[in-house]
Amino acid sequence: MFWPMFQLALAFVGVAVLGVMAVLVGIEVRRFSRAVGDGAERVSRAAEDLERAAAPLVTRSGGLHRGDGPPDERQ
Repeated sequence: MFWPMFQLALAFVGVAVLGVMAVLVGIEVRRFSRAVGDGAERVSRAAEDLERAAAPLVTRSGGLHRGDGPPDERQ
């Protein structure tokens, strides 16, 4: 009778450990997703800053194109 009870106790402890690990993984996933969201927001702000910084250069360039169109429209 000792071995079946021992196996049952080990099974319970194993399930409890897996439950604790699942909770810890969930917490880390939430933290990671928050960090990814913050990083995406920073990248978005940096892209907006770059666009604002490049706007005067675009106006000063006088509409020069660097081969954006078809070859017959390039000057």
